Amino acid sequence: MTAIKHALQRDIFTPNDERLLSIVNVCKAGKKKKNCFLCATVTTERPVQVKMVKVKKSDKGDFYKRQIAWALRDLAVVDAKDAIKENPEFDLHFEKIYKWVASSTAEKNAFISCIWKLNQRYLRKKIDFVNVSSQLLEELPKVTEESVPSGENQSVTGGDEEVVDVYQELNAREEQDIEIMMEGCECAISNAEAFAERLSRELQVLDGANIQSIMASEKQVNILMKLLDEALKEVDQIELKLSSYEEMLQSVKEQMDQISESNHLIHLSNTNNVKLLSEIEFLVNHMDLAKGHIKALQEGDLSSSRGIEACTNAADALLQCMNVALRPGHDMLQAVKQQQQRFSDLREQFARRLASHLNNVFVQQFTQALLQLYNRSYFLSVPGHDQSSTLAQHSVELALPNHHPFHRDLLRYAKLMEWLKNTDYGKYEGLTKNYMDYLSRLYEREIKDFFEVAKIKMTGTTKESKKFGQRRLSLVGLHGSSGKLTGSTSSLNKLSVQSSGNRRSQSSSLLDMGNMSASDLDVADRTKFDKIFEQVLSELEPLCLAEQDFISKFFKLQQHQSMPGTMTEAEDLDGGTLSRQHNAGVPPPVSSEKDMIRQMMIKIFRCIEPELNNLIALGDKIDSFNSLYMLVKMSHHVWTAQNVDPASFLSTTLGNVLVTVKRNFDKCISNQIRQMEEVKISKKSKVGILPFVAEFEEFAGLAESIFKNAERRGDLDKAYTKLIRGVFVNVEKVANESQKTPRDVVMMENFHHIFATLSRLKISCLEAEKKEAKQKYTDHLQSYVIYSLGQPLEKLNHFFEGVEARVAQGIREEEVSYQLAFNKQELRKVIKEYPGKEVKKGLDNLYKKVDKHLCEEENLLQVVWHSMQDEFIRQYKHFEGLIARCYPGSGVTMEFTIQDILDYCSSIAQSH
Repeated sequence: MTAIKHALQRDIFTPNDERLLSIVNVCKAGKKKKNCFLCATVTTERPVQVKMVKVKKSDKGDFYKRQIAWALRDLAVVDAKDAIKENPEFDLHFEKIYKWVASSTAEKNAFISCIWKLNQRYLRKKIDFVNVSSQLLEELPKVTEESVPSGENQSVTGGDEEVVDVYQELNAREEQDIEIMMEGCECAISNAEAFAERLSRELQVLDGANIQSIMASEKQVNILMKLLDEALKEVDQIELKLSSYEEMLQSVKEQMDQISESNHLIHLSNTNNVKLLSEIEFLVNHMDLAKGHIKALQEGDLSSSRGIEACTNAADALLQCMNVALRPGHDMLQAVKQQQQRFSDLREQFARRLASHLNNVFVQQFTQALLQLYNRSYFLSVPGHDQSSTLAQHSVELALPNHHPFHRDLLRYAKLMEWLKNTDYGKYEGLTKNYMDYLSRLYEREIKDFFEVAKIKMTGTTKESKKFGQRRLSLVGLHGSSGKLTGSTSSLNKLSVQSSGNRRSQSSSLLDMGNMSASDLDVADRTKFDKIFEQVLSELEPLCLAEQDFISKFFKLQQHQSMPGTMTEAEDLDGGTLSRQHNAGVPPPVSSEKDMIRQMMIKIFRCIEPELNNLIALGDKIDSFNSLYMLVKMSHHVWTAQNVDPASFLSTTLGNVLVTVKRNFDKCISNQIRQMEEVKISKKSKVGILPFVAEFEEFAGLAESIFKNAERRGDLDKAYTKLIRGVFVNVEKVANESQKTPRDVVMMENFHHIFATLSRLKISCLEAEKKEAKQKYTDHLQSYVIYSLGQPLEKLNHFFEGVEARVAQGIREEEVSYQLAFNKQELRKVIKEYPGKEVKKGLDNLYKKVDKHLCEEENLLQVVWHSMQDEFIRQYKHFEGLIARCYPGSGVTMEFTIQDILDYCSSIAQSH
């Protein structure tokens, strides 16, 4: 180990100006044993730095290399694992814990002892030694000149102390001094004892000279001692004077302390007075309500604009006084408590007065609107007035009453409602409920009357107008007696129930009208329905938007205030109390402002959706094609409402109704397909254009005019696809079942009609079906022509079939005439049987037959006749070709020409 230690000192630490103090051979715990050395070193230069270095042997094994170094001041804990038993394991706690296993317990103990001594000498921060024997932690004795052997160079220069038994090399200066001294003595190297004796003699000479120098300076020492005695006397006198000065300064200090304490008390008093004045001014400025505001809160006129403004300002001032942020301790003052109680009483008194006044305003406006409604509906002021004629005149005006004047009058109280909402939520909520109750009954009556007029205008009958004009005559007393209504809320409730029941009977009676077929209505009727339906939606939309805007402004719901969660429950929408699930004056945090507005709108306009559904049902009964108009109009209004606010009441309600309209539209399409499947044809008459083909043409024409630039074009395209498939399938079904009319005629005429319809309307989604219809028409036209024309020259046709059979058997065409059955004489006999007169007669019979099969409305007779003419000419040319090839030079020809055929066909067509 000593050799390793000297090698490490020489190769690694001496070049870095470091001294190796202790070394231990270790390996990491729990891993493969790769030995390395932990070295404790100090630097040779000041300030001394103590390090712990890990040295590892190179892979080649011929030299050592420095791997990592730690400063000893970073070492926190040395854990020896066991203080009693011998254990080579120990831990060093730097920033992380390093676990080591020494090669022997003795090396471990020597290394830990060295660390402890270095910590005691060089570090202020003491390292924690855990599980270390106390014998290892003994204080290292300091190195003195007596403890160092005279023959060895182990002294510590510059006052630096090292461990006694540690080898110390000479530095360069020491080596130079020794060399100079040894050069002065010739026997320094050859005779060490002679050199030592010479050094001893020189030391004795120096000691003697030193003693003589001291004895020679005895006189100066005596003089120095006298001067020191005199100096001590002077020092004693100065100390006496300083003591007297100190006593004088002590008295001055006491006086200054008293003055300073007095000034501090005065300053403290002034500071307290300023703070007290500031607190008083704060309370007076922020908790003092002007007399004018108090008078306005107690007696202010809530009917006039000036009085409302004064009350609003006073209420705001009161709210500011009540909401002032008091400083700590203010609430303990009796005056503050009295003022707060006074403010609370004023708030309660004004809130009660404001709530009562606004409730009276609601009742007054409701009564006034109700009287106007009944005066407009009944005209009871003129005795013997014809109610049915009056209603007929009134039904021309399909409009809802305007509530703008009522909203304008109530908006004057908007700021006061906001104040009431922030100060007394219970009364604010009560007013909200009363407003919804009154408005829901008023709107229910107005909207039901409005829809009754719309239904009468749709049906165009006056039978229902008599029922509509027969109101409760017991309500005559309402005319001009608004005071009774204002004072009695129960009477209003009674009227509401009676009117609602009457409306329900009206609606049901209208819906029970007899069904009307689409054939009984013309385009004008459908246009009238479209205008009425559009007018109904156009009247409802601004009504709902205006009321929603008013609710938002009047009840101050723009700031997303938390509103009662009971508003979202069905029991509250049906009239349940709003204030029973929370403490009065404390708004519970439940839903957002939009939810609150929507729930209020649902309660106020709860009759709109049922009435719209009833109107839609009536329009569907009048004409199933009305669902097309309703789908387009309703989709447009839903799209407009969603662009404004997708979550609004209007958007939600119209969206729900749009679902009903879409179902009716789908039902209309399904009914048409079902009617196609149920079509029965007469066995005695020709089929012609099938009814559902004509109905599809009517539907497509109407739909294209309605859905032009519509948002729901996709729904129509899907309906087109379903309908056209149904038309195709059922046309083929009827053609297969037809007995009077040939199948090809039914297919040809109907698909020609479908192709013409699709070509005229140019429906982009049905391009494939248009091509398919054209193909079916062409195929069945060709099939019918071939089937109907058949073989007009039957015997001649059989003769040439035999000729073609011989040629097919291998006989050359020019040799066919040598066959006994197919010679020239036989050919002439067959040709003589078909003179031009007989041919014209056969064509005339064929024309009559085709005319019986085809219908007049599709006008395909000339097209079919022209196709038959072309087919006949084709057969004629085929026969002539066979004669020319098989009977060359025979001079045999047909007794009629192609021009004769053209003349025959033309004359036949003109004669019919």
